Amino acid sequence: MTPPYHPPVKRSVEIAGHKTSISLEPLFWDMLRDAAVVEGVPINALVARIDAERIKSDIPPGLAGAVRIWLVAKLAAGESSQEAAGAGAS
Repeated sequence: MTPPYHPPVKRSVEIAGHKTSISLEPLFWDMLRDAAVVEGVPINALVARIDAERIKSDIPPGLAGAVRIWLVAKLAAGESSQEAAGAGAS
């Protein structure tokens, strides 16, 4: 695994048949890959879904920011469920 404090890495993705690039830190690329595996979709499909969600926002962030926000929100929701499950076990 790449150290968490690493400069962003630019990679190409394809959204709706159009190529674009996103610069994310390796930690976020790892998280995005893992999320795509869990959801059973290619990374391009997951990025396209995040892109579709972000453009519906009143003030849409850039695509890289939207990916980071989506990943952190997913992580936070997962931790909340685990904490709730742990609290019931006491």
